[in-house]
Amino acid sequence: MRLSALVIGLVLATTASAADRPNVVVILADDIGYGDLGCYGSTKVRTPNLDKLAAAGTRFTDAHSPAAVCTPTRYSLLTGQYSFRHRPGASILSGVAPLAIPTDRSTIATMLKKAGYSTGVVGKWHLGLGDKETDYNVEIKPGPREVGFDYSFLIPATGDRTPCVYVENGRVVGHDPNDPIRVNYKEKVGAEPTGKENPEQLTNQKPSYGHDMTIVNGISRIGWMSGGRAARWKDEDMADTITAKAVKFLDDNKSKPFLLYFATHDAHVPRFPHPRFRTSPHGLRGAAIQEFDWSVGEILAKLDELKLADNTLVIVTSDNGGVMDDGYFDGTGNDTSGHKCNGSLRGFKGSNYEGGHRVPFLVRFPGRVAANATSKELTCHVDLYATIAAATGQTLGANDAPDSFNHWPAWTGQAAGKPVRPHLLTQAGNFQAHAIRMGDWKLMVPPGPKMKPELYNLAADPMESKNQYDVEPDRVKTMRAELQRVREATRTRPD
Repeated sequence: MRLSALVIGLVLATTASAADRPNVVVILADDIGYGDLGCYGSTKVRTPNLDKLAAAGTRFTDAHSPAAVCTPTRYSLLTGQYSFRHRPGASILSGVAPLAIPTDRSTIATMLKKAGYSTGVVGKWHLGLGDKETDYNVEIKPGPREVGFDYSFLIPATGDRTPCVYVENGRVVGHDPNDPIRVNYKEKVGAEPTGKENPEQLTNQKPSYGHDMTIVNGISRIGWMSGGRAARWKDEDMADTITAKAVKFLDDNKSKPFLLYFATHDAHVPRFPHPRFRTSPHGLRGAAIQEFDWSVGEILAKLDELKLADNTLVIVTSDNGGVMDDGYFDGTGNDTSGHKCNGSLRGFKGSNYEGGHRVPFLVRFPGRVAANATSKELTCHVDLYATIAAATGQTLGANDAPDSFNHWPAWTGQAAGKPVRPHLLTQAGNFQAHAIRMGDWKLMVPPGPKMKPELYNLAADPMESKNQYDVEPDRVKTMRAELQRVREATRTRPD
């Protein structure tokens, strides 16, 4: 009897421990806008897996990326710090930039690793690698391992940037020492054809602007590359490859709590999804979004198969707003389907208008986060650090996540009713171009004196069509002062 009671007690203790340490899956799309998913109103793109996820969780309608471009958003998401406070993480990086996250700065991954979690990142990294210009012929460090990830399988930068190879745990997959990789963003290396010099060799997509350097897989890229021929990816297989790695991470780590940060490439250019997804009237971009939906579905199906869905917090969002023509003639620039990537919002990726940074944001955690719900709570990716800390029972140090607000009480219906965030700062493509939200009001301050600031009431004017800057001088004064305070502060986290 004593032994049976002891066994039962151990089982109950283990179960309680698992419940106290939920798994965390963060899925970050690329360039998918507020109007791109069925659950946000799209009729030209099929997203059944994401729509099902939304029905099982909470859909946010006022969620924002901290920046309207990729690298700054990824930096802020992982560190809980506005990227403009750390210049290397504040602008779009090349494929040879050193690691932008200081190795002594805490991240979501380091926090959960210390708590006994297995941590993995799969997909687009775009936060730099190495301590100087990246050498892809040797073990590359520092990288994800040095900022908390046990496992990594990376697209180093973006699909439209060289090098066009995968990096797994610090080494190029399929690297051949007899065919060394050279990458340069200042001058041409090697003798391989380029889009600019050899346009007749572009067998897939031609560039509409830029993107005219080394040709890989019939597509010219940003940056020059030579060597590494056996290691080069095939664009049409990219989603299959990284999704399989993400699913394998779940399989390999099912027996202990885990963090999976799965950063897909869809729907970033070059949009070259697998042919089986090319059924959308929105063309290649629509197909890329449908490919993303499939990737999400594979992750969710694996969680179901492993019987982990009930103890896993799943967050799906995008790194910035949508964009149509982003450097290639892929049919999107003159799309006639009627699809609007950012719905009725003004602006696109790179802009401080709402279309640049208001993004889809879905959260599912059965029994904790309300199902089939919609939230108007103002939230941002920079808040994921503090929120995940609360969800997993972690305590933040004084220097951790300096700009991250804890939304866990609001997500779980335990908040007092007042907004979590009194203000939110976002940046455009230029890291000095900021906007600040305070309640329903948004003030946009451009970086130069020749550009006029703009003020909008988003409740009355969600499409930002009526600039109120000249008729609200007192409000402008208050918001400018708050923007300056946030810029000059070292932290805005309230606790």
